[in-house]
Amino acid sequence: MSNHQDTIFALSSGRPPAAIAVVRISGPRARAALEALIGRVPQPRIASFSRLCDPQSRELIDEGLALWFPGPRSETGEDVAELQVHGGRAIVAALLQALGQLEGFRLAEPGEFTRRAFDHGRLDLTAVEGLADLIYAETEAQRRQALRQFKGLLADRTESWRSRLIGALALLEASIDFSDEGDVPEGLRHKALHILGPLGAEIRHAGTGQGDRLREGLRVAIAGPPNVGKSTLLNRLARREAAIVSPHAGTTRDVIEVRLDLEGFPVTLLDTAGLREASDPVEQEGVRRAWSAVTEADLVLWVNDTTTMDPAPGRLATLPAELVHWIILNKVDLLSPGSLAELRSRLSVSMPGNILLTISAATGAGVDELVRALAQFAERFFTAEPALVTRERHRLALRAASEALEEALRLGPSGAEELLAEQVRLATRALERLTGRIGVEDILDVIFRDFCIGK
Repeated sequence: MSNHQDTIFALSSGRPPAAIAVVRISGPRARAALEALIGRVPQPRIASFSRLCDPQSRELIDEGLALWFPGPRSETGEDVAELQVHGGRAIVAALLQALGQLEGFRLAEPGEFTRRAFDHGRLDLTAVEGLADLIYAETEAQRRQALRQFKGLLADRTESWRSRLIGALALLEASIDFSDEGDVPEGLRHKALHILGPLGAEIRHAGTGQGDRLREGLRVAIAGPPNVGKSTLLNRLARREAAIVSPHAGTTRDVIEVRLDLEGFPVTLLDTAGLREASDPVEQEGVRRAWSAVTEADLVLWVNDTTTMDPAPGRLATLPAELVHWIILNKVDLLSPGSLAELRSRLSVSMPGNILLTISAATGAGVDELVRALAQFAERFFTAEPALVTRERHRLALRAASEALEEALRLGPSGAEELLAEQVRLATRALERLTGRIGVEDILDVIFRDFCIGK
């Protein structure tokens, strides 16, 4: 990706066939591509109807729109051309083949347009990450959070912190270098510390956010003994046959994941193997994976067959104390109202404080109430934390800045000014790494490799 001498091109719209296909070109020879294909260069940023012809045979490829964005006022900061043609496979293939025959042109790698935008200062690293999250957003809440990050939520805050750090550092440097000058006022160190105290608290608080929760989604494990209706409940919630349902115990061997959009929030449902002592090696592995999924979930729906369950159901008692779990009483359609009331009464005594929900996964009775409860839980789960920090990388950078400022404040008024200034420099560098100003070459490939070609 580092060779900016090449002019890159790619299909930047959806896979054909489609109504419209958009081919993007970026690099020093983007103008030459327009001259070769349409015989002219349109006025900047004005769509122009054009006939696109093969540069060698002059055979007509298609008619469409051409746009010209001269750098640096373009998405990538380079000269950019965009061709909008009919979205047929043959048209797109012919257009890409024609571009590939031009000297100095090559197909773009995944994320290369965005990488060039970053290299030319059009996007900072947090905006790049926000763009990636925006592309892969599955729910409305994810879209809103990604868009805020893409539009500079964290970057703007970071730049404000960095400016204040530079102001404090300037005071310290003046105190160190010009302490014998008559026109340099006294008390510069105290002024710097007055800036650093509140700033350190702000950065420390920002670094505790869990915005990455929304990126990853709420993980809900459906667990319990065999044959209690876990897979039936998964299918009911997913509204499709995502898991095999069978009357035979041990049908589910591996963890089945289904992603849902629950009132705008991302939720991953995990259907797990029935938890019991198994002799079959394959089922033993399924039980091990099930228990691992349960203990790592954000919420456990512990499903029980109301016709056979024990008042203190098995492995439920061994769940970690901090793990949130609800008791789901399934197959209530097979019980009389009196028997169900008696069961609930016994469970409220044996397991006080637990949330008890009664459903029939087979008929759908009570499932709407369960969905509403899940949606309310998801809303509390995601909105309880600020969304300023959306990745572990952000958290680590802010933690490094916070720790450096804590050390600077520990040195205080009596510490060596040179050491105090160095801690402020370390904090500044941590913030600069966050936005990609310095020292991020080792993580760039990791960030850009998940982008699609043409973005």
